[in-house]
Amino acid sequence: MSHPDHHHLAGVMGWPVMHSRSPLLHNYWLKQHHISGLYVPLPIAPQALGAALRAMPALGFRGCNLTIPHKVLALDIVDYIDPMAKRMGAANCIVVREDGSLAGFNHDGFGFIESLREAKPDWRADAGPIVVLGAGGAARAVVQSLVDRGTREIRLLNRTLARAQTLAQSLDGPVEVLDWDMRDAALDGAAMLVNTTSQGMSGQHELDISLQRLPAHAVVADIVYIPLETHLLQMARERGHLTVNGLGMLLHQARPAFHAWFGILPQVTPQLRALLEQSIREPH
Repeated sequence: MSHPDHHHLAGVMGWPVMHSRSPLLHNYWLKQHHISGLYVPLPIAPQALGAALRAMPALGFRGCNLTIPHKVLALDIVDYIDPMAKRMGAANCIVVREDGSLAGFNHDGFGFIESLREAKPDWRADAGPIVVLGAGGAARAVVQSLVDRGTREIRLLNRTLARAQTLAQSLDGPVEVLDWDMRDAALDGAAMLVNTTSQGMSGQHELDISLQRLPAHAVVADIVYIPLETHLLQMARERGHLTVNGLGMLLHQARPAFHAWFGILPQVTPQLRALLEQSIREPH
């Protein structure tokens, strides 16, 4: 049995959080790399976030992931904010440093880009216009990561026009805001369509969009991973488009977090992906 001083802890804070697949994937990596440790779900109400984060060093935690609604709130609590997290206005990973201070990072954009490269190794950000639906935190991570990698034209649409305009104004990049009613026409000549909204998620309304004007070579990505294939991705697959669901983004954003906490950069294997897919198809 390992010495308790060498038992490493990490987790995910959210409200709610018990649905998270992060414990399944991080504990898989801990076992795979023979690390004595545990990754646990931490249901923390928003008003308790500060106390919970500040307690991590004393409890022996290496850090944690953050999910809704904590990603923005955490920026006012941590001692250090990584430049990428600052640009995105949110943190999804907290690292407890050796002196007990807390550092905030955002790996969502990394996860999104790596999921695209996994699905299409020759993917290029400058292959053509990219249409992004949504203007929340996930949209910010997606748009910022696309801008950073050289996308020349992003067409941003959101049901609330003002939110899309606010997002575009806060980013330094080639982002054009279009009215939600133009979502079908916006697909003309696009190289990729990305849905960052919750539409299509289990329990939510389906995304109402026609793909008739989307070029045949275009990639269609949806950051939703429950279900694994949304109605949007089903429509795209039936038209012959390469489709990318949100599971890859979840898997790949976890890699730099695991590295920061445990010193090993893990890989996304077919076995790990299959394990998570099974947990989504057959929830306990």
